[in-house]
Amino acid sequence: MRVLLVGQAAFAEKVLEGLLAAGHEIAAVVCPPDRGDKPDPVKAAAVARSIPVHQFKTLKGADARAAFEGAQADLGLLAYVTQIVPEPLLHVPRRATLCFHPSLLPKYRGGSAIPWQLIKGETRTGVTVFWPDAGIDTGPILLQREAAVGPDDTAGSLYYQTLFPLGVQTCVDAVALVAAGDPPRVSQDDLLATYDPLLADEHAAIDWGRPAAELHDLIRGCDPSPGAHTTFGSTTLRLFEPRRTTETASAAPGTVLSIAADGIRIATARGVVLCKRLRATAAKAAAAEVAAAIGLAPAMRLGAANST
Repeated sequence: MRVLLVGQAAFAEKVLEGLLAAGHEIAAVVCPPDRGDKPDPVKAAAVARSIPVHQFKTLKGADARAAFEGAQADLGLLAYVTQIVPEPLLHVPRRATLCFHPSLLPKYRGGSAIPWQLIKGETRTGVTVFWPDAGIDTGPILLQREAAVGPDDTAGSLYYQTLFPLGVQTCVDAVALVAAGDPPRVSQDDLLATYDPLLADEHAAIDWGRPAAELHDLIRGCDPSPGAHTTFGSTTLRLFEPRRTTETASAAPGTVLSIAADGIRIATARGVVLCKRLRATAAKAAAAEVAAAIGLAPAMRLGAANST
């Protein structure tokens, strides 16, 4: 198969390598403009193999259309795409275009699928390769694969350790299904669909009056970005790397119970939150280090007007 690969970062790079190893031809790579002096990994991989690379700030212009048409591809593949791809471009390749998504569609449509799965407490996840259309993650499904969510997985660890390798292999296998002829097109059930907004700071605020289990899921869903946050006086404090605990506490919600080598323990309305790392005015670091730097100690309260 002659594939037009549209994507970016290490994920698209590994998909490119997987497709070549499977015997497919990469007609061209389309990726966003470089940021800084270092080229995007998929661009670097393509250039090293003398594969044409096209970079556009937007895919809505005539230049992008010309690049898609000039590739003369059998199939398009969107592998980690953050730019809007106009629906007409999806039909330029001879056998249309596939798209990767890091959830079990139709659940968790949207650009922040991984964080929201954790925030909402999912214990199963997966990846989908589908035939995109004019909607947002709404096209027919070609291939899906499931995976487990670890109890302390963060958005970062779930992606890099589970969904990244699973997604790369699923993309390669999906292209093989198209090459074999008569690939599946299973319509999504819109009655089962969910859609969440792009995760932002407004979604990451910690309310210590919620149960520890819910806050654990919020913190790990917002790790590494934007970082679930609370306040300590006038300082915004972000929490990372939570660990599940069955501990209980009678202190007021938001009270720091202890700060030790294994992290900071904080009382909630029901249970205790334990986090290994914090970030305040400087870089993310061990909880004890950050607490010492900002004067945070046991018995003090977070998220309260008076933090003592």
